[in-house]
Amino acid sequence: MAVERTLAIIKPDAVGRGLTADIISRIHAAKFQIVAIKSLRLGKKQAEGFYAVHRERPFFGELTAFMSAGKAVVMVLEAENAIAKWRDTMGATDPAKAAHGTIRKELGESIQYNCTHGSDAAETAAAEISYFFSGAELA
Repeated sequence: MAVERTLAIIKPDAVGRGLTADIISRIHAAKFQIVAIKSLRLGKKQAEGFYAVHRERPFFGELTAFMSAGKAVVMVLEAENAIAKWRDTMGATDPAKAAHGTIRKELGESIQYNCTHGSDAAETAAAEISYFFSGAELA
């Protein structure tokens, strides 16, 4: 397996509930290397740009309002097969359907308030990482 990088976000719902340290602890336990990390608050336009792929979906307005409503923590994670590994660590989008032991099953409250985001493919990861981090931050 190849070493990959993926974008991970601890969403505003989790930051607001004080779950950042717990989630980062789970990242370390899963043997990810945190290559870059920052805390930020997305502006509405920044959230709309990040989620532009969903612009035509009925949940777009709610999603971008939620993601710009509070602080988030964005990270670049590195590991073998990092994209699939992070998605497995997070669990299914709907916490009710997520596997036991996953972040979303144990900490998520709903499909919208599910604590974390992760890239779904190598191309997506590259685009998402560059949305938040410059090359110098990834060295």
